Amino acid sequence: MPLESIALSFVPQLGVRGAAHLVDCFGSAQAVYAASHQELVERAELRADVARSITLKRGFVEAERELSYCKAHGISAIGCDMTSYPPLLREVEDFPMAIYVRGEVDVLMRPAVAFVGTRKMSTYGQRMCDKLVSELHEVVPEAVVVSGLAYGVDGACHRAALACGAATVGVVANTLPGVTPVQHERLAQDMIAHGGAVVTELNSQSKQNGRYFIPRNRIIAALCAGVVVVESSESGGSLSTAAFADGYNRTVMAVAGRAVDANSMGCNMLIRNRKAQMVLSGRDVAEELHWEFGLEEIPTPRRELLPLGDDEAQFLSLFGQDPISLDALQVRSGMSAGELSLMLMNLELSGAVRQLPGKLYEKLL
Repeated sequence: MPLESIALSFVPQLGVRGAAHLVDCFGSAQAVYAASHQELVERAELRADVARSITLKRGFVEAERELSYCKAHGISAIGCDMTSYPPLLREVEDFPMAIYVRGEVDVLMRPAVAFVGTRKMSTYGQRMCDKLVSELHEVVPEAVVVSGLAYGVDGACHRAALACGAATVGVVANTLPGVTPVQHERLAQDMIAHGGAVVTELNSQSKQNGRYFIPRNRIIAALCAGVVVVESSESGGSLSTAAFADGYNRTVMAVAGRAVDANSMGCNMLIRNRKAQMVLSGRDVAEELHWEFGLEEIPTPRRELLPLGDDEAQFLSLFGQDPISLDALQVRSGMSAGELSLMLMNLELSGAVRQLPGKLYEKLL
């Protein structure tokens, strides 16, 4: 039962690091509450007023209220003394006294990697989310994809995990059972239904003030063996997750992009400054994390392409390396809307092009 762990998080003037220091000093939250005032002051170098709060069992009323709340809302409360507490999270110096989980608790014990990035994701970012996550799942099926359930890269990686059958965990900066943004509640439900989870360190009595996103990022970093920054501006919030990961001695990775793209400046800077290893595939991620146990050779399936006619081959010459919009294709080809629609349908069926979100198309050959 996580009563003492939760209670410590309610002790006034103690804070996350102070509570973690006490647990490390005495061995468990139970032992902290069993210690005398003198032991707390002399052994843990705790202030006398904070030590008095602990000897008076401050926090127990709030902890019992929290456990009742969790039971009523189907939330699992995992105290830092419990065997179900994620071992990697317990290693860091500012581990939370308790975490609150909707979904599968055991998924937090599996090997995990975080994928983070900008909310203003580009089509390139979307493609790399899909590629990295699906390829990682191919070589390490047990790997769990962790992110922050935000818009952009976070949501794309959660969805990519669901699409390929990988378990995925969202770490949120709000109290459960809800999620932020509320538009991702359905996504969260799908993640839970497919063996994943939603996690927070915030209890139901936390005051929502918008200051929990950076602390949330440390949980993302601490839960995982490594962090991959898919896309980030020069001052993107995901860089704080990379900084936490570096401080926790986790592996930091980044996807390189064009030097002129604002969304790639943060990633390129991490790579240039040797703060991150460049990764180009899911296999690269697994190798950087030394997950060789899952790296058996997987044959690349050959796709049989339908033969293209001269008109179709000429039409493909209108494409460049980057995705192109439907309107731009119509201008370049001079086709009517109906002719263009038929041409694109035939090329999609043949495997020569594919459609992307936002009425964009890219050439696959």
